Amino acid sequence: MTNILLQAKEVSSIKPRGFGKKAFRLQGINFILPNGYIMGIVGKNGAGKTTFFDYICGEKKKYKGEFLLEGREIFEDHLWTLDRIGFVSEKNEFMDLRTAAQNAQMLGGFYSDFDGELFENMMERFCVSKSKTVGKMSRGEFFKFQIAFAAAHKPKLFLLDEATAGMDPVFRQDFYGILRDLIQNESCSVILSTHIEEEIERQLDYVGVLEEGRFISFGENLPA
Repeated sequence: MTNILLQAKEVSSIKPRGFGKKAFRLQGINFILPNGYIMGIVGKNGAGKTTFFDYICGEKKKYKGEFLLEGREIFEDHLWTLDRIGFVSEKNEFMDLRTAAQNAQMLGGFYSDFDGELFENMMERFCVSKSKTVGKMSRGEFFKFQIAFAAAHKPKLFLLDEATAGMDPVFRQDFYGILRDLIQNESCSVILSTHIEEEIERQLDYVGVLEEGRFISFGENLPA
């Protein structure tokens, strides 16, 4: 397959998380995600969705096997990798006492191609004030702010950990239109975790089903 953006080859945990019967590990994760598509990771709580994202974005390599981004193992140069990833998660850390605009100005400098005007345009499109402090944002506003921030540094890969769970259903539809626009204009792909059946059925190009740390299925999301 040509135009591969991200590939996982036998990715498994180096050490299990937890002890005894509650010990958890990712096991033998394999998939290929081409450029220009939305991939969904589906599974119950505790299936490994957040662990999957942590293995890509975390400071230390916690897996054996390979994650290849544009053909390069992601921990070969992890700063290079993070510059190409837009991560959106409830656990993402920003400066709570600073406004959205201040966060963008101060943290955008860590990226090689941060576009402040694009950030402001996205915030306006999402109807979230750039003058609002991050700590006073609702859950939905915080995710929208993160998406605007991520889009502004023009990543090759968006990673969205349950980002749509608190969204208004009407905006959720618009949100997928925004993602499609980004994919088309910026030549990137998206991986998101979700449990919303409508998203799984209508919005995803590829679906991987995680169960106890394994993909029990992965493939194109073909219409029924």
